[in-house]
Amino acid sequence: MAGEDRTSLLVSTFSPFPSLNLLLPSSTPIGDIYPLLTARYPELPASLEESLVFTTHAGYTPAPEDVLSSLRSNDGNLVALRLAPRVLGGKGGFGSQLRAAGGRMSSQKTNNNDSCRDLSGRRLSTIREAKKLAEYLEAEPERLAAKAEAQRAKLEALEKKLGIDQQKNGEGSSSGAPEVLAGKKHRFEDAEYVEQTKELSENVKNAVSAAFLKKKKKAKLNHGNSTNESSAKPETASKSKDTSSTSQAKRSQSVEKETPVVTVPAVVEEIGA
Repeated sequence: MAGEDRTSLLVSTFSPFPSLNLLLPSSTPIGDIYPLLTARYPELPASLEESLVFTTHAGYTPAPEDVLSSLRSNDGNLVALRLAPRVLGGKGGFGSQLRAAGGRMSSQKTNNNDSCRDLSGRRLSTIREAKKLAEYLEAEPERLAAKAEAQRAKLEALEKKLGIDQQKNGEGSSSGAPEVLAGKKHRFEDAEYVEQTKELSENVKNAVSAAFLKKKKKAKLNHGNSTNESSAKPETASKSKDTSSTSQAKRSQSVEKETPVVTVPAVVEEIGA
C-alpha cells in the first residue's frame, strides 16, 4: 500500500524499556498499539494492558477506539505518546478531611489585632487604651458620688444600730433642723476606767518582776547545795575508811580471845601421865 497515509508514532515507555518509534497507518486505533509493543518487547507482559494507559505529553488520555490521525497536529504526521501505569483511585473521603481541616482552621481564628497599626502609624492597642482612659475619666464624678452615697448609707446604718435618733436631737435645737451626727467624732472620757487600767498594768509588771526574782533566788540556792555536796563527799569517804579499819581490828581481837593458848610444859605433863 504505497499510497496509504502513514503516521510516525513515538512511544515513550518506562524503565527498563527504551522509547520506540513506529510507522503505522493513520487509521490504526490506540487499542492496537500495545500488542505491537509486546511483540517488539517480549519482556513486557500482555497481562498489564489493563493497568497501563497511553497519554499525550499534554496529559490527554485518548480512548482505545481513537485513531492516530485524530492525534496529529496540523503541520506534521508525528504523534508522541507516553505509556504510563494507571493511578488507582483511593477509597474517597478527601472532601470530608478538607471540611474537618477547615473547621479546625476556623476555630483557631483570633480577633487579637492589637499589634496592627492604623493609617497614621499608631498601634490599635494604644488607641484602645486611650479610649478606655477617656471613658474612665468621664465616669470619675459618678464613681465619687456613688462612693459618697455608700459612705453616707454606712454611717446611717451605724447610727441606727447605736440607737441615735436624729429627729429627737433636732427637736431641741433652736433652728428646728435635725443635728447631723454622721461623721462626728465622740470622745470617751472615764477617769475611773483609766485608773483601773493603769493599776492593772502595774500589778502585772510587779507580778512578773517578782516571779523573775524568785526564779533567780532558787537558781542560786541550787548552785550552793551542789557545791556543799561536792565538798562533803571526800569527808564521808575518809570516815568510811576509818570505820572499816576499826571493824577489822575488833574482829581480829575477838578471834584471838576465842582460840586457847597451849604451852609446851603442859603438853609434856600430859604425855608423862
